[in-house]
Amino acid sequence: MLPSNTVPLLLVVTGVFVILRLFLRGTSLSYLLKKWWRSIDDRFHVFQFYKVPEFNHSFQDNQLFRKVSTYLSSLASIEDSDFANLFAGRKSNDIVLQLDPNQTVNDTFLGARVSWKNETSSDGTNISRTFVLKIRKKDKRRIIRPYLQHIHSVTDEIEQRRKEVKLYTNAETEHRNGGGRWKSVPFTHPSTLDTVAMDSDLKNKVKSDLESFLKSKQYYHRLGRVWKRSYLMYGPSGTGKSSFVAAMAKFLCYDVYDVDLSKVFDDSDLKMLLLQTTDRSVIVIEDLDRFLGEKSTAVSLSGVLNFMDGIFSCCGEERVMVFTMTSKEHIDPAILRPGRIDVHIHFPLCDFPAFKTLANNYLGVKDHKLFPQMEEIFQGGATLSQAEIGEIMIANRSSPSRALKSVINALQTSPGKKGQRLGRSTSGNGRSVDEAGNSGDGGGGGGGGGGVICRESVHTVREFRKLYSLLRMKSNKKSGPFDLSSPK
Repeated sequence: MLPSNTVPLLLVVTGVFVILRLFLRGTSLSYLLKKWWRSIDDRFHVFQFYKVPEFNHSFQDNQLFRKVSTYLSSLASIEDSDFANLFAGRKSNDIVLQLDPNQTVNDTFLGARVSWKNETSSDGTNISRTFVLKIRKKDKRRIIRPYLQHIHSVTDEIEQRRKEVKLYTNAETEHRNGGGRWKSVPFTHPSTLDTVAMDSDLKNKVKSDLESFLKSKQYYHRLGRVWKRSYLMYGPSGTGKSSFVAAMAKFLCYDVYDVDLSKVFDDSDLKMLLLQTTDRSVIVIEDLDRFLGEKSTAVSLSGVLNFMDGIFSCCGEERVMVFTMTSKEHIDPAILRPGRIDVHIHFPLCDFPAFKTLANNYLGVKDHKLFPQMEEIFQGGATLSQAEIGEIMIANRSSPSRALKSVINALQTSPGKKGQRLGRSTSGNGRSVDEAGNSGDGGGGGGGGGGVICRESVHTVREFRKLYSLLRMKSNKKSGPFDLSSPK
């Protein structure tokens, strides 16, 4: 039998213990108090309601309903609703939350609090779904239009990230007006900006430039300019230009249109191909210098210039144009002027920083006892393309030390032997690696992740020496290899 004076004390201790358990279980009490306060606060305001039905009066899909559904799924507050549905997204690790019928989710915009309710009704045959927006009348004139524009913008970004990126190539046909010329396949290239082997500062500048472009729609329109950006990527074969194009497309989530000029009939046909491309795309012309150097070409220089910045190039927006070439030394200055080319990116042969990126990507090696020797060899002027070094590493990936020794052997022996293929060496496992870096077992790949948009040609030692000397001479000029200049 407990003394009578201990009973109140036990009750107090029990009450404190229960309250502590509520707090320790999460925010149960806090959530209940917040919900209670909102219900009290709502009684002192007048609200306006807007319905967003799934179908319009013609029983066609209401696109705004789809956008609102996507927007609400992106809100963190959807997790506070009593019920939410989990669905797998299109991508492997993508999880999508959707509001359950007759559940409510809260949102804030410009300091105003709004709520959405997913109302579902049935007449026994058909199920009707409607999103109901609840907003205070004092806030509606101030935020309703900007809020709906905000939903459109956020939804467009989400759908752009979720969409399946495609690679389009122009098909050759005998009939110029025989329908669409572009054929597509899923673009599954694994290259990313993180895996591309290039100078980290340059990579960050390009990434920052792309991010700035994505946010510049209103700025371009205020200037009266088409919302597009053009890049020139130049450097020897195998240095990762194609891989960087793929990485840009993956970063932007843009479709890729690879223009094969050899399958274009004339200037008019090139214009029609451009008109059939879509917004939010990367339009690529590779090896432009080689094409312009050919005597028998169906497309003229004027046709290429009009493709780059003519009136037909202004028939779409949010596009990135990319042109690649080995050297811009003998290119007509009209092609390189600001407005046609906004950004110049130089892709040199592999140096030691790029080599370390390759070693990390291909071998998982961030540091090694052979690195000082490698650095000394690179500083001495010996070099290979990223594609060649990458293939040597792939052939010897089971032994990082053997892979590094094979790269050292290739660097030390190839440049010193006249007429020998630069990439010709013997891998540590006895299999030969040819000038393109292809091992005897047929392994593929290339510099910075390998190029899927074009196949890079091979160079002899003599050609690489000339290119290397040219690059060194160019590096001493006042203008550096990277020119992030805005169009004038």
